[in-house]
Amino acid sequence: MWLHRRKALIALSALFAGAACGFSPVYGPQGSASVLQDNLRVEAPNRRDGFVLSQRLEERFGRNDAGRYVLNVTSEIRRQGLATSVEGTTNRFRLTGLASYSLRDTQTDEVVRRGRVENFTGFSATGSTVATLAAERDATARLMVILADEIVDRLILASEGLAP
Repeated sequence: MWLHRRKALIALSALFAGAACGFSPVYGPQGSASVLQDNLRVEAPNRRDGFVLSQRLEERFGRNDAGRYVLNVTSEIRRQGLATSVEGTTNRFRLTGLASYSLRDTQTDEVVRRGRVENFTGFSATGSTVATLAAERDATARLMVILADEIVDRLILASEGLAP
């Protein structure tokens, strides 16, 4: 019984401490990232991985071809063999993805934010050729989603001071 009350007291004090420090949701009415929500056009490479990347960015920010901001993204994927069998065939691969981005304000034609994110995924090549190709395609799609989420996180953190 005492433990339950103690947890409730800790939760309430954390709630009041969060309110006292000026915490506000980034997508709220006065939130800093609300300026990007439904006000962004994504330009990514015309490849399958670029499509997955832009699709995820549009899921998170919304799509507006006439929005104030344009997000240009370039991506690069490197493939590296990790595990080799006794016969010399590679059984496991790692895909390392790099994405450079720049956020441009269309009204001032100024780049307001830029950056670069990097991450990796892996896939197994122990099945048939078709299974290996499917695994590689899936790993590439997962990598693009991870990179897009990292871009979103960085833009949200740096959205303070962007014009509405």
